[in-house]
Amino acid sequence: MELKTEHFPSTLVLATDGPENTGQASRAAIDIARKYGSKIHVVHVWHDVPTSYARSFVKGELRRQGREILEGETKRIQEKGGTVAGSHLREGRTFEEAIRLSEEVAAELLVVGSRGHSGLRRMLLGSHSEDIVHHAHRPVLVVRSGEDVWPPTRIVAGDDFSEDARKAAALAAKLGSIFGAHMLLVHAVPQRPQAPGEAVEARLEDRAGELEDLLQQRPQTSVVAGDPAEVLVDAAQEGKGSALVAVGSRGLGSVARLRLGSVSTRVVRAGPGAVLVYPRAGER
Repeated sequence: MELKTEHFPSTLVLATDGPENTGQASRAAIDIARKYGSKIHVVHVWHDVPTSYARSFVKGELRRQGREILEGETKRIQEKGGTVAGSHLREGRTFEEAIRLSEEVAAELLVVGSRGHSGLRRMLLGSHSEDIVHHAHRPVLVVRSGEDVWPPTRIVAGDDFSEDARKAAALAAKLGSIFGAHMLLVHAVPQRPQAPGEAVEARLEDRAGELEDLLQQRPQTSVVAGDPAEVLVDAAQEGKGSALVAVGSRGLGSVARLRLGSVSTRVVRAGPGAVLVYPRAGER
């Protein structure tokens, strides 16, 4: 089946909490917007602190600091050639307000930074980015802070042959084409007592063929035994350069989901760089 090319995101939402945590995410949003003429909506969400002491002063100070963060981020984007369609200061829970804004402006991509932790600690702890991924009805690009994270030179796309995974890989291929990134299409199986059936390998090759025009080169394919989230993270860490992992939000493999939780959530927690998550089919 031929893969129909959806229009590339014309409107992005960037959720920011300052350059320390969102610097690479901001860079990603600018790169995408400049290449495709997309407009960026920037949102910062500040949080009230329950206190009986000088409440009005504290609340005013938190709002002022939030406004400074938002204005600083907007200025940086504009100085680097990005088009800011709107800057939004919101009060409340970060994931709720970021998602609400993405719905209001009909954004095709929500970009968020992630400070996170390392290794197993990241795999076990949650974050604002994880909450956004879990609740969003639109594609989410999570870009971790740190050096050599963006732009991606490689794409690792998990494919369980679901519609979510198919669309995640297609969008990742479009992003990869901006930077001339190579792509690996991975299908994970729980165990591999013998070579995978020819039908599975042929189906994965068909997927690669669908993505060739979008990526402007043919992806490599691989069938790997192991836990799906670990397989994707390992593949992202193996090669040289920065990697973008793409996955559908429903995850890969029902057994692993029941035992360990969402694959997409675990990849967002433990992935070494950027992660693109496509929402469940029918949620957009």
